[in-house]
Amino acid sequence: MANVVVVGVQWGDEGKGKIVDWLSERADVVARFNGGHNAGHTLVIGDQVYKLALLPSGIVRGTLSVIGNGVVLDPWHLKSEIEKVSAQGITITPDNLQVSELCPLILPLHRDLDALREDASGAGKIGTTRRGIGPAYEDKVGRRALRVCDLADIDAASGQIDRLLAHHNALRVGFGQPPINRAALVAELKAIASFITPYATSVWRTLADAKKRGKRILFEGAQGILLDVDMGTFPFVTSSQTLAAQAATGTGVGPGALGYVLGICKAYTTRVGGGPFPSELFDDVGRHIGEVGKEVGVNTGRARRCGWFDAVLVNQTVTTSGVTGIAFTKLDVLDGLDELKICTGYKLHGKLIDYFPPRAADQAAVEPVYEVHEGWKSTTAGARSWADLPAKAIKYVKRVEELIGCPVALLSTSPQRDDTILVQDPFAD
Repeated sequence: MANVVVVGVQWGDEGKGKIVDWLSERADVVARFNGGHNAGHTLVIGDQVYKLALLPSGIVRGTLSVIGNGVVLDPWHLKSEIEKVSAQGITITPDNLQVSELCPLILPLHRDLDALREDASGAGKIGTTRRGIGPAYEDKVGRRALRVCDLADIDAASGQIDRLLAHHNALRVGFGQPPINRAALVAELKAIASFITPYATSVWRTLADAKKRGKRILFEGAQGILLDVDMGTFPFVTSSQTLAAQAATGTGVGPGALGYVLGICKAYTTRVGGGPFPSELFDDVGRHIGEVGKEVGVNTGRARRCGWFDAVLVNQTVTTSGVTGIAFTKLDVLDGLDELKICTGYKLHGKLIDYFPPRAADQAAVEPVYEVHEGWKSTTAGARSWADLPAKAIKYVKRVEELIGCPVALLSTSPQRDDTILVQDPFAD
């Protein structure tokens, strides 16, 4: 049976949570493979709303959910999130949640450094969530990170803590900050350890066993491909790999374990924070899309920037992540608009180009070239079959397929899990 990798093919916030939740009904395992608690997923199930960040979306169904080694983990946030979701009636135990022993830890010192850098950057702000994600990944690559496995015996990690503090204290001097209180940090780690360690295990073995037994694995990505540290709009990117290939390295399975790649994208475009956005709208239409689409960050509360669908960018991300099919979300947000535009190319210094250039200066300078489509007045909200959709909405979806070079496999018409049109089953052999 096919395993499925779910990735966002825009700047994140594409509605991955609902799609993963919808697919997890037929999955045996849901595995997170990148990012941290900067990734917010909202699941709407009946009249209950679940807001997740670290927890894989399968947890609300009781599906075995694992957090892979590619995730940076804030243990205090995980505890808070587990307690919050448990209070909503979801049972979470080590039987249905596993955390890789290899996950690097996000510590208070990482959050401090994240905020200090942003505050000192002036016009060069990246727009981070200030949650310590980037500094934690830096310490992982710098081989000074503490990992989940270290929580089993903090005293045995004394030398690693010294390495970590030597680096961060030197940075703090430059920002005019006092050194980190080592004893207080150790005490905080010992206090949280008893809560986290029961969930810690060798996730790669769990997934290897699931693969051996023919179980269906759903790999859940965070953020979007345009935020990938290599392929995204650098330097306005996240600090991890967000492409589908990261599902293998971020969970400890080989690339042969990956199957269908489902790319999630909205019927329009949004992004949070700084960085280029060629099709961004600054008018009443942009504000309308933001209001109707409730475009506010799940975890940060920041308003998202809104714009027309950019087929150039999505065609590029479909290519770089090997996307098999698209889950097209929030089509209903476009209901009632007189006309819709799709970005089909760019002009850069008077020259027409069909790709997004790598240089930041060029990315900021490109001008979108639009194709105009007539809108539809009837609603698509709640549609569960093609027959329920207005003809002009179908025409819009079909044109998007042509421009991005990828078929629509799923169509989402509301936040409710069952308001989904299945065109192509990602789990089919």
